[in-house]
Amino acid sequence: MRKRIFSLFLAGALATGLLAGCSSNSGEQESAPVIQSGQAIGETEPEEETDTSEEADTGNADMEENESNEAGGKTIVVYFSATGNTERVAGMIAEAAGGELSALEPVESYTDADLDWTDENSRVGKEHDDPEQRKIELVSTEIKGWEDASVVYVGYPVWWGIAAWPVNSFVEANDFTEKTVIPFCTSVSSGLGESGELLAELAGSGAWKEGMRFPSNVSDEEVWGWVEGLGL
Repeated sequence: MRKRIFSLFLAGALATGLLAGCSSNSGEQESAPVIQSGQAIGETEPEEETDTSEEADTGNADMEENESNEAGGKTIVVYFSATGNTERVAGMIAEAAGGELSALEPVESYTDADLDWTDENSRVGKEHDDPEQRKIELVSTEIKGWEDASVVYVGYPVWWGIAAWPVNSFVEANDFTEKTVIPFCTSVSSGLGESGELLAELAGSGAWKEGMRFPSNVSDEEVWGWVEGLGL
């Protein structure tokens, strides 16, 4: 009987020891630092972001430069208009060619009476008879963006078969080297004649191409077709 009681006591002691051991191991596991996924994202410093703005800006600048080089420079449409007809056509050409407009303005503007070519005593009549009076002073002969221009359209009305002389002052004052120049004129009946050739001689530089004469009632389609046909 005593042996049985002793055996039961020993078994109980062993069981108590095992439970104590399990409890100790469990405590060690709970006290270990466990990093949960959410905590790890919140505490981890974000990766250093690479600043690509400068690279992007450099890339855009390179693209713009390449496009500019491919285009070969800007286009400028320079014109003198006495009654508004040449101005209208110049505007069409600038739109079709993607160019910039630049008007030539005499210091002393022409009035309707000045432009009466049937009157030998009118201003243009006297200027026609005396070449010295054809040296017309302009408000400015400088054209914005001239150095960057590779294509220049030069427009004018035709007076007595030649370019209206206010244009001469502009042509004489500028260097057309390495520029493609296309003259154009407006008139009721007269053609371009030798006006373009005479301006080319006066300029002494530039690649002057064959020009075009337009009537005052020319349509947008006709002007656009001509510009596109030049292939510039």
